[in-house]
Amino acid sequence: MPSIELTKKSINRQILALAVPSIVANITTPLLALVDTAIVGHMGSAMYIAAIALGGSVFNMVYWLFGFLRMGTSGITAQEYGRAANGHTSEALTRSLFIALTAGILLILFRKPVIDGVISFMDPDPSTADIARLYCLILIFGAPAQLASYSLTGWFIGMQNSRATMWISLLINITNIASSLIMVYGLKTGITGVATGSLIAQWTGATAGFLVARHNGYRFRQSDGQPIFDRNKLKQFFSVNFDIFLRTLCLIAVTLWFTRTGARQGTLMLSVNALLMQFFVIFSYFMDGFAFAGEALTGRYIGAGNRRATKLTVNRLFIFGLSISIFFSVLYTVAGDSVLTLLSDEKDVLDATGDFRWWIVTVPLTGFAAFIWDGVFIGATKTRWMLLSIFTAMIVFFIVLHLTYGTMSNHGLWLAFVSYLAIRGLVLTIAYRKTMGQKND
Repeated sequence: MPSIELTKKSINRQILALAVPSIVANITTPLLALVDTAIVGHMGSAMYIAAIALGGSVFNMVYWLFGFLRMGTSGITAQEYGRAANGHTSEALTRSLFIALTAGILLILFRKPVIDGVISFMDPDPSTADIARLYCLILIFGAPAQLASYSLTGWFIGMQNSRATMWISLLINITNIASSLIMVYGLKTGITGVATGSLIAQWTGATAGFLVARHNGYRFRQSDGQPIFDRNKLKQFFSVNFDIFLRTLCLIAVTLWFTRTGARQGTLMLSVNALLMQFFVIFSYFMDGFAFAGEALTGRYIGAGNRRATKLTVNRLFIFGLSISIFFSVLYTVAGDSVLTLLSDEKDVLDATGDFRWWIVTVPLTGFAAFIWDGVFIGATKTRWMLLSIFTAMIVFFIVLHLTYGTMSNHGLWLAFVSYLAIRGLVLTIAYRKTMGQKND
């Protein structure tokens, strides 16, 4: 069985060893979209930039629904790792990869209605839509690789190896930069070259991930005489992942409605909200790193049956989370204006953010608990509570928005969003005390 140390110092080291590489990987991930945008930004028309942004939104919406492949695989793998059941950790990845590859192939087979449906929902002008459609019809062939990468990332986290995800993310970005530049400027392939470069990067990342997994002990095999697709194991896998899938739908509903409400106030307010939301995104990159650490360590210690180590891990995670949230709140208070000027040089937009800037100071303090608890509950595979928390928070979001938007306008929207974050953390705090926090060691 993997050795378990119980000092605060050793737990802190384990958390940081998992969180820091994950944070680096999170920060580098947006470079994929940034590289594509930078390349098309020099192709002679703003239409190409709009098309890439639209294409990115298409895949964000589609792939977001499959986030359960990462989260479900992480929690189940971590628990098997804690039990020292190496054969079962391999089975967890095999089941996840099977679903990922099947879903990826189905997306390719039904690519036209899927892509046309999402683009139609976005309602762009016809010229932009045509370029975005071409971009998407090429990049969709990376769906099996992208979804497999979700499974592999979850498995690495569950195996306490977040460094692998960091190095693979860096490889993907380097490959994307090199291949896109060669395709566009060397071979003069235009928008198809941009899509092909990203496609090559996706398959490179998935291939590298599989090879690293093999090196870390992954084997396509049975253990203890049980079939890989054992009925009880499949039932657990689908139960966990279905809860996470429904949770993702709630997350998407809030995100889309937040954007839609901003858009209804006009282009200026939509731009203001988009700019301020980047503060939340930056904060989330750091908090996700500690959430991933929570997934790995909580699952490991629950699998090992060590309640004391589980409780100590949760306590240390919250100390880190509170410290990070205070740091970001102070940073946004002191340097918020400087960050905004880095993000935009549009004077009208920057001036309009003034009335709403203090909301971004409250976001880290009200939101950090939701991130930490998500990691803990994924590791514990208690995903039904996660679904309950975000469903409750979603209802609160719409109630607060309905009650305040008429009088508070955009302030009402931000109040609803902050309330949504706080309720997620509150419900999971209650859930932890009911399910894990009140039992004796």
